[in-house]
Amino acid sequence: MRVKRQKRQRRAVRFFTTCFGFRQPFKVLCDGTFIHHLLIHDIAPADKALADVLGGTTKLFTTSCVIGELEHLSLETHKKNRKKIGSQDAADQNSSAIGNPYFESFKAARKLAVARCDHEKRIGAEACIMEVIGDENPYHFFVATQDADMRKNLQQKPAVPLLFGLHKALLLEPPSAFQKEFAAASEEKRLHMTKLEHKLLKKRMDKDLVAGRLNDGDSSDKEATEISPASENLEKHSLRQHGKQKVDHGRKGLGVSDKPKFKRKKAKAPNPLSCKKKKTRAHEDGAKAKVDKDHSETLRSRSRNRIRKRLRKGKTAAETDS
Repeated sequence: MRVKRQKRQRRAVRFFTTCFGFRQPFKVLCDGTFIHHLLIHDIAPADKALADVLGGTTKLFTTSCVIGELEHLSLETHKKNRKKIGSQDAADQNSSAIGNPYFESFKAARKLAVARCDHEKRIGAEACIMEVIGDENPYHFFVATQDADMRKNLQQKPAVPLLFGLHKALLLEPPSAFQKEFAAASEEKRLHMTKLEHKLLKKRMDKDLVAGRLNDGDSSDKEATEISPASENLEKHSLRQHGKQKVDHGRKGLGVSDKPKFKRKKAKAPNPLSCKKKKTRAHEDGAKAKVDKDHSETLRSRSRNRIRKRLRKGKTAAETDS
């Protein structure tokens, strides 16, 4: 049962955050009955207990009228207790906490943050909270109260989530039928144009039509003055181009793209680590020069070979020279 209850409460919180813009930290407006219930059932710390219910951080608020009402109840209870007890010691007579449960509630309420209510004279706590909430709950308060009539009245307001205590458990009421209908109607209203938006759109369309007619008139005057053998073909081509430009301009003015633009993939270079290294130019030139040098040396050695002269028999070297 506890898991189902948590799911139901989280669903209700999601409804108010989505439809009415509630955000963390959630602001909880407490009345005197709720503060009194927290103290009687020893639900402390209260902000942590409420955070477990709402699923987010919370901040507790009250109003000066609620604090004044608790103070008044504390004094009234103290007077009744003095009449019942009769004569007491001086210390007991000065103490307002003896037999007075509202005194602790009054002290706890003074520690909470105070929401502005602008009441010079104190009024009832219920009337004060109803005035702070207003018709649309502009400050996004969660209202925590033990007053059933007050919760019933607040269910007829669109954006007011309600909290109450049941013994040691704190519960969040699901959205009422009125609140669900209001959220659906507001969502449907957002889908359609307002009167002001419709008027602005009509004005813009009329302005574009007038500008289009003027452009058409200027182009026809220019084409009438031109004289050429291929004027008819040029005229058709220019009208087509002009029509395309007009349509494109209109669609761009509305912020609508004609076609989705995709980024083309370009051919990527191969992985340099997987490629064979190229031979350098200097190395090739050096090898070629070495081959040429060897070839030239062989040619020189062949040209230097001389034919050896042989001496004939019976002739000396002097005769041969002569």
